[in-house]
Amino acid sequence: MIGERIYKVLLGPHISEKATIVAEGNGQYVFRVTKDATKPEIKKAIEALFEVKVESVRTLNQKGKTKRTIRGLGKRNDIKKAYVRLAEGQEIDFLGAE
Repeated sequence: MIGERIYKVLLGPHISEKATIVAEGNGQYVFRVTKDATKPEIKKAIEALFEVKVESVRTLNQKGKTKRTIRGLGKRNDIKKAYVRLAEGQEIDFLGAE
């Protein structure tokens, strides 16, 4: 994988209540990724950036909600999320606190 593509695949961690519960219970982390990212690309990017061993990757496409505004109907952006399971004993520290 080209080094430049690694930084473009991952958009950032997805922080939500469900993502926190999944992280604590199953050793999984949730990331927002580009819409054209594949599972092998996501796996390579996470292993290269965080220096951890990835066990599996599951992806989902979340459709944006239609919202009513003062100016009529609007639509939120569609996003793609990746649920990444790490190998036993591995973890990612997003804060960098030591």
